[in-house]
Amino acid sequence: MCGLAGEFRRDATRADVAAVERMAATMCDRGPDGSGVWSQGPVALGHRRLKIIDLSAASGQPIVDSAAGLTGVFNGCIYNYRELRAELQAKGHHFFSSGDSEVVVKAYAEWGLDFVDHLIGMFAVAISERDTGRLVLARDRLGIKPLYLAESAGVVRFASTLPALLAGGGVDTGIDPVALGHYLSFHSIVPPPRTILRGVTKLPPATVRVYEADGRSHERVYWDPPFLRRDEHSGWSEREWQDALHESLTTAVRRRMVADVPVGVLLSGGLDSSLVVALLAGEGQRGLSTFSIGFDAVGGREGDEFRYSDVVAKTFDTDHHQIRVAAQDLVPPLEAAVAAMSEPMVSHDCVAFYLLSQEVSRHVKVVQSGQGADEILGGYHWYPPLAQVGREQALDTYARAFFDRDGAGLARVLNPDWLADGDPAREFVAAHLARPGAQTAVDAGLRIDTQIMLTDDPVKRVDNMTMAHGLEARVPFLDHEFVELAAACPPELKLAQGGKGVLKEIGRRVLPHEVIDRPKGYFPVPGLTHLEGKLLDRVRDALSAPEARRRDLFRTDYVNALLDAPNAELTPLNGNKLWQLGLLEMWLQSHGID
Repeated sequence: MCGLAGEFRRDATRADVAAVERMAATMCDRGPDGSGVWSQGPVALGHRRLKIIDLSAASGQPIVDSAAGLTGVFNGCIYNYRELRAELQAKGHHFFSSGDSEVVVKAYAEWGLDFVDHLIGMFAVAISERDTGRLVLARDRLGIKPLYLAESAGVVRFASTLPALLAGGGVDTGIDPVALGHYLSFHSIVPPPRTILRGVTKLPPATVRVYEADGRSHERVYWDPPFLRRDEHSGWSEREWQDALHESLTTAVRRRMVADVPVGVLLSGGLDSSLVVALLAGEGQRGLSTFSIGFDAVGGREGDEFRYSDVVAKTFDTDHHQIRVAAQDLVPPLEAAVAAMSEPMVSHDCVAFYLLSQEVSRHVKVVQSGQGADEILGGYHWYPPLAQVGREQALDTYARAFFDRDGAGLARVLNPDWLADGDPAREFVAAHLARPGAQTAVDAGLRIDTQIMLTDDPVKRVDNMTMAHGLEARVPFLDHEFVELAAACPPELKLAQGGKGVLKEIGRRVLPHEVIDRPKGYFPVPGLTHLEGKLLDRVRDALSAPEARRRDLFRTDYVNALLDAPNAELTPLNGNKLWQLGLLEMWLQSHGID
């Protein structure tokens, strides 16, 4: 887990090494254990390293393979790197390190653009070919590792974070009205390739993009599960589905223990993270470090779930850590969390993950998390309504449950100059739901949540907040083989028992019943859902700052009405609409965007 940056010149001039150094320097939190820069003619690559596998200097990056004429930088972790290393050695490749970074470069040397098909893990990769002048960028199947780009006629720059690109200079920081429409309608999600800024894009997940020496580019999507029933599963019973998913998830959890440093678990007390702990215990892990966070209650809302996480910690005899945060302490970490965001994210979970990661990083450098189970296995409240309609009604059903605003709602919020044509979020979701595959409306909803919402909300949130403290987070529910199997599972098994039924049945084999048969919880930060006191003052200041007045994004009457009743208007997902506007302005101001 690291941070990468680079520049590729399309005009045959020499790369700006100083700009790449500036970009890499902004990511010292992502990679506090080392740095490196390499350049050759029109290409320069920079890297910040977090030492997890092969702690020696041999795995420092950029990785240069002179024999193959390749230089690469890599962010992430390849869980099957040992198996790939043995396979590549058998094919005649020689290694100078014992880590996964060199395996990625050697895999490219052996299989070319198909190298990604051999990788099991999370990754963003940039590889430069000496002899052809080609640059290759790739991102993992579920988009767990980010890769941002800023392109112009003469140059392509790329980095693990958006602020790194800003540090390189020359970026168009104007607001993209289409992305703004997505942000305000699609619950802060801006689907790739867009970001909130006109001059920055992001490489979509499961994508390999090639920049040729003459400036041309082309790409392919190498993974796209169909969300259909498969013939080989046609005779499976409910028990057989449980057994198969149990085995696959156990494999995913085991894979994510690969490290040369200790691995802990973020334990919320919910089914998903509790099951990760149970499966690790079943694999023989003893004295596992687990971490939970809780906040003071605000506005009658409870702020911790310690009673559940304590049960799990006691059952499996973990080395458990409770982290308690008082309500009055939230403004400074809020500012820090916003500064750590590569894109504006409205979820109050960001602050919780920021504070949790801050504490956890004092104990371990790697953790597993239960992120992704709801999207993969049908845990959200909008899936049962989808089960009652056909594919042609899926859009309206999904939008009612998930969208914060429709086109008319955007017109009430935004000043006319910032309104994009049409209804960007609805049009995007309509196209995605209508794609081939996805046997039922539920399958279509699970597919868009797995491939879009998951990547650009919870996964991005976890990456940004953990890496702000040099902490690597691994997500076994997003093992691509597990996701493929779950995508083929009949929706009725996933939606049973109020959601995630098949996972709950797996949990009954290994977990205390009170962890399974409990109301669905979230990562609670009451002080950010019920705005009052200093937090409300901070939002008011952001919306009235000189930069906000110059931008003039929002209608004054709408903002004033929200400020008069800050907790009266919520989204369908119980998000605070005032917070949504204030967070965007806080993010823009935090990153110096005027």
